[in-house]
Amino acid sequence: MQRISLLAGAIVAAVAPVFAAPTTATSVSTRATSGCGKIQLLPGITTYHGLKSSGRDRSYSVHLPSTYDKSKPYPLVLGFHGSSSIGLFFEVDTKMSESRFSANKIVVYPNGVGGAWAGANYSQVSVAEDLQFVDDLLAELRADYCVDDSRIYATGISNGGGFVNTIACSSIGGEFAAFAPASGAYYTDDAGVTGGCSPARSPLPVLEIHGGIDASVHYGGGEGEGGVEPAIPTWLGWWAERNACTSSVVDDSFDGDVHHTTWTCAGGVEGVLQHWKVDDMGHCWASTEINFSQISVLEGPTHIEASQIIMDFFDQFTKP
Repeated sequence: MQRISLLAGAIVAAVAPVFAAPTTATSVSTRATSGCGKIQLLPGITTYHGLKSSGRDRSYSVHLPSTYDKSKPYPLVLGFHGSSSIGLFFEVDTKMSESRFSANKIVVYPNGVGGAWAGANYSQVSVAEDLQFVDDLLAELRADYCVDDSRIYATGISNGGGFVNTIACSSIGGEFAAFAPASGAYYTDDAGVTGGCSPARSPLPVLEIHGGIDASVHYGGGEGEGGVEPAIPTWLGWWAERNACTSSVVDDSFDGDVHHTTWTCAGGVEGVLQHWKVDDMGHCWASTEINFSQISVLEGPTHIEASQIIMDFFDQFTKP
């Protein structure tokens, strides 16, 4: 990997208002990276960067907590945008840079080549190349920022959510503590428990959020915009087997419109695999506040806040 010059900016200051910091649920042991001790000039402001990976110029943006301490290791969250999009749009749509969701986390928004991630038939790069980019990106982030190496996470939507699953199914997934795809298009994981998916360890924490009336990535599976997609219940069943889950409990709320399933998996660990289904939600980021992805499918706010659910889920897990 060859490092190229950083492009820092303050274009997205408007998406980083200061809210009260969330309370940390438990104290955890940390594993600090070599980036600890380096001064960062623009905490609380999204900055823009580039690196060379597989001979190609790639880009990403970084949002540090406004109270960033160069000597304190922080959890790291990678957020992968959907197709025909960029990291900036995902940041604005999810509001994950706002301190109410990430006051104690570094959030990074990588950009896919041609506005997409590998795995779909419209993707412009191979799965191997995008996975190498993730590996190179993690190396650069560890070197530049004070990252808690035991608390690295990935989330994403649609094509980006599907790529989050692709990471989880690869050896590079072993670098992460937990995964949370939303409305994921699982093109690379449509051939059963072991067909196309070899997680680095088991159990591997996974949370998925999906709309019951998603017209782009159908809950019942079938032919999607970028290839064949598994039915979400079937895909969850594969992950339940991969994680050696033994039982599940469903909690229905909002007059039966929201269904939260929690599995108990290997070693009796509860909640390693979780799923939220919102029956009347389409292909968008679940939020109690209006966002652009909801507007794009002619919908408004829904019952649950995906960004909060996902961050709370991440807080439960560290990498062994």
